[in-house]
Amino acid sequence: MTSKNGVTSKNLTWVHRLDEVDLDELSRLYRLAPLGNKPPEALATVYGNSRYACFVYAGDVLVGAGRALADGVDCAYIADVAVHPEHQGRGLGSDIIRKLVELAAGHKKIILYAAPGTEAFYRGLGFLHMNTAMGIWSDPRRAVDIGLLSPED
Repeated sequence: MTSKNGVTSKNLTWVHRLDEVDLDELSRLYRLAPLGNKPPEALATVYGNSRYACFVYAGDVLVGAGRALADGVDCAYIADVAVHPEHQGRGLGSDIIRKLVELAAGHKKIILYAAPGTEAFYRGLGFLHMNTAMGIWSDPRRAVDIGLLSPED
């Protein structure tokens, strides 16, 4: 697979089955990425309930992952894309997003939410800003503080 910026990932191995992944290693990847503390048992649940998954290895080291929840027709939601810091900036994150979009092709809509400041990256992958997106978070104060949610008017 070659990314938009010309970086080739032919030396990487792509896996799409959760049962081929060490969940402790996956949890470690999310901490390194850094995407927070996601315990192995939580990752087993969220990936187990996701229709599509990508796990990328450089040799025997997990260096990228991502998933998409999808209903098969109407909506797919891309989530939890993580890239090891030593592999960031090389197009791997873009390749994971592109693969998840390819796997979810045929859905009426494919959505994700972007961390503040990453909107241009996702625009470059074909995503457009949603004017009507709303959300309920388990910790809304923190989500407002880090810019994921807008406070009430």
